[in-house]
Amino acid sequence: MSRYTAAISLPVSASEAFAYHERPGALQRLIPPWKSVSIEHSDGSLKPGSNVILRMNIGPIPTRWVAEHVDYDPPHLFGDVQRSGPFASWQHQHRFEPVGEESCLLRDEIEYQLPAAPVGPMLGGGIARKEIEAMFAYRHRVTRDDLQLAANHPTSAMQIAVSGSSGLVGRKLCTLLRLLGHKVIRLERSLSPAESTHNGDAEKDGGMDVVAPWSSPDQAQRLSGIDAVVHLAGKPIADKRWTDSIKKQIRDSRIDLTRRLATSLASLPQPPKVMICASAVGLYGDRGDEVLTESSTAGDGFLADVAQQWESACDPARQAGIRVVNARLGMVLDPDGGALAEMLTPAKFCAGALGDGKQWVSWVAVDDVIGSIYHAICCDNINGPMNVTAPQALTGTEFAKTLANVLDRVALIPAPAFVLRMALGEMADALLLSSAHAVPEVLTQSGYEFRFANAGDALRYCLGKDRLGGM
Repeated sequence: MSRYTAAISLPVSASEAFAYHERPGALQRLIPPWKSVSIEHSDGSLKPGSNVILRMNIGPIPTRWVAEHVDYDPPHLFGDVQRSGPFASWQHQHRFEPVGEESCLLRDEIEYQLPAAPVGPMLGGGIARKEIEAMFAYRHRVTRDDLQLAANHPTSAMQIAVSGSSGLVGRKLCTLLRLLGHKVIRLERSLSPAESTHNGDAEKDGGMDVVAPWSSPDQAQRLSGIDAVVHLAGKPIADKRWTDSIKKQIRDSRIDLTRRLATSLASLPQPPKVMICASAVGLYGDRGDEVLTESSTAGDGFLADVAQQWESACDPARQAGIRVVNARLGMVLDPDGGALAEMLTPAKFCAGALGDGKQWVSWVAVDDVIGSIYHAICCDNINGPMNVTAPQALTGTEFAKTLANVLDRVALIPAPAFVLRMALGEMADALLLSSAHAVPEVLTQSGYEFRFANAGDALRYCLGKDRLGGM
């Protein structure tokens, strides 16, 4: 029998830390993004007798992990055991030990035994230990940072509507909002038959959210009295080569829908206090080495034009007195999707920089995207454009080398600009070769605490390269 114990100090009371783990979505939030794990079933409870079934792969072997909660003593501990799965046995206790009124120690204690052949040799004692260390490095880091965000913004429970809730950022934002004790309303242009049958309540990522259509003024009235709206919906810009038809869809999905939503919010008897609308650093265009703050002028090109009109489409909400924040997102780092997911395979084969590698890449970790959105909701003094980028931008060459280093590779093989243009057309210049050195002046001056200012740290965290030593 092997044992592993690891602990981390949390900036909240034991009761608050226990509540975070008990809220809907905690399990989803704590699954490392580099693991191919999905939740097949969850009772949504930590109480004895409740079950969780996970699907995963151990090497090439698909595996089901069935766990049952057996210990429950809030706010001191809860525990689970494996009923079937990849280990011969697995017992896990989560202990919450008060340190003071506003802090506690989270201690994870695990006893496990590796199976016999064929899975046991594949796991191996050392490999299994490294996997556990990486998993708990991630779990402890995300738990501490989420609870630090809550401690930095003490507030009562809010009702927050989110469009684009099934997207890369939207899924994680909704989960974070639930875990911090808020009610999520998922905005949809229309309801599926199943959602309509259940009166607009639907289970998503382990929790019950209200699903609200908003296409008509009558439907939008349901949003009267809510606290905030986060508008993330929009057609992905990189999933297909740009044609006139695709560019029209990109434009319409941002500008027209945003204007309709802003107009609907403006007409409510009790409009929300704040509307956070996604935008992009593409608004600045190709600017070479110029350092770009929120007060910099917009640039030229298709994406710059779309982003300018996207932000202007929020005007009906502004004119109604709603505080509007335009979150200009940089390149979001998350192995679940987006640019990083596309980069991983080429990087493992030693791919290098795109083009000449001199262009600036304004990147941001996905946890800082959702953290900055929450920060903007809570900070009444943030208004207008807000660059959502890490404080330290990198050149294309620097980013390629950083990613290669995290993956234990070297960045040897560049992708020439002419090859990218042949493959992607106009999109290559707009998305891959243009340079935008955007800095998060508004976030920094308003006191936002970045989880990741260093790209290497962010990549090691989300790709499972960190280790948390234990006993």
